[in-house]
Amino acid sequence: MKKTLLVIAVALCGYFGMAQAGSGFGIKAGLNYNGNGDYFESAGDAARDPEKNVGYHLGFWGKIGNQIYLRPELVYSATKSDYENDEFKMKKLDLPILLGAKVIGPVHVFAGPAFQYILDTEFDGITIDDVDNDFTVGMNIGAGVNIGKLGVDLRYERGFSDNEATFINNNITTLPTSRVDTRPDQLILSLSLKL
Repeated sequence: MKKTLLVIAVALCGYFGMAQAGSGFGIKAGLNYNGNGDYFESAGDAARDPEKNVGYHLGFWGKIGNQIYLRPELVYSATKSDYENDEFKMKKLDLPILLGAKVIGPVHVFAGPAFQYILDTEFDGITIDDVDNDFTVGMNIGAGVNIGKLGVDLRYERGFSDNEATFINNNITTLPTSRVDTRPDQLILSLSLKL
């Protein structure tokens, strides 16, 4: 009886995984969590104040292949980061190009480069024009589950290099400059729908 239930469970996982199997395209949306500096310290801060560094994203994805696949995405992201109780907001376009593989049933893993183009930045009400590079490259690595036409994935994104924005503080007498990182580490949770 246990073997029969196990065979049925594996067959059902395979069946549900097939709906997002093969080539196709769809839409996705979800939440981004930014980490500034030490990521584990940032995670502790997030536990104390969950809304502190949370942003969102929405976009499109395509998929070529089945067992091993290529998945390019075009995603609009709005993120926010906390720097000493001031908010840094950023709007950007992300273009991850992921290489993935099915592990078992509906579970898959993926990794690949993530290209970022900054559309707009703002720090504590000040629009920032002096960003080192509007275009940067990072890396995504993650895992997901597909059930029917729905998919859920969690990924970690890290930039290959720091990218900073420099601006002059409001204190005119001393004119100190401040720097914020425009390529923070991120945890990205996405829900996708195959069309």
